Amino acid sequence: MSIEPGADRVTGISSMAMRQVLADLVDEYRQRSSVQVAIESVGGVDASRRIRDGEAFDFVVLASDALRQLADAARIDATSRVDLARSGVAMAVRAGSRAPDVGNEAAVRDAVLRARSIGYSTGPSGAHLVKLFEHWGIAATVAPRILQAPPGIPVATLVARGDVELGFQQLSELIHAAGIDVIGPLPPGIQMVTVFSAAVCTVSNRRAAARDLLAFFASPAADATKRRHGMDPATTAA
Repeated sequence: MSIEPGADRVTGISSMAMRQVLADLVDEYRQRSSVQVAIESVGGVDASRRIRDGEAFDFVVLASDALRQLADAARIDATSRVDLARSGVAMAVRAGSRAPDVGNEAAVRDAVLRARSIGYSTGPSGAHLVKLFEHWGIAATVAPRILQAPPGIPVATLVARGDVELGFQQLSELIHAAGIDVIGPLPPGIQMVTVFSAAVCTVSNRRAAARDLLAFFASPAADATKRRHGMDPATTAA
């Protein structure tokens, strides 16, 4: 049987939302495989751009919508795509600060209107907040108070520094961050769940090794790690 060139090491790129989950899963994978894995985690917009530009990665992990666009651009092998995790949006304040009531949609809207400053990301959760504020008719009112975290910078960093009073991002990016208190997830009715998926890049010459790794990421053996980081396991894409 022929051996893929460099099959003892695979490289990947992911959005920041999956950074900690993937780091732990790679540690677990090393216990069952001799393949070395290196993953670079950056802002999702940057990760997508770098794959579009043909940068040499064996696999990519992004929100499923972004992967569909990369498949349309023939930058990933669509047959290799697997759904890994489902993640909801949560809210946070600086550690020790008084947490607002956010038990329902009206309460969240009131908390946003009362907040001196609001932070969200450039990722799917930030896009959801923009639409939500427009739906509520408060976009113009809160616009001067919004600070969007630069790509690759966690919203939790802005909250912990006191740059924003109320922060929104994927729970997986807030749950273990220092200097903040997670208030809780967005309530039903305004919650948005993002499915994070993975696929082998078309430029990869380590496709079999990358597929094996992604199969582990999507397997039941990875479920506990995903839950520990505030995510739910996702089923494999059709």
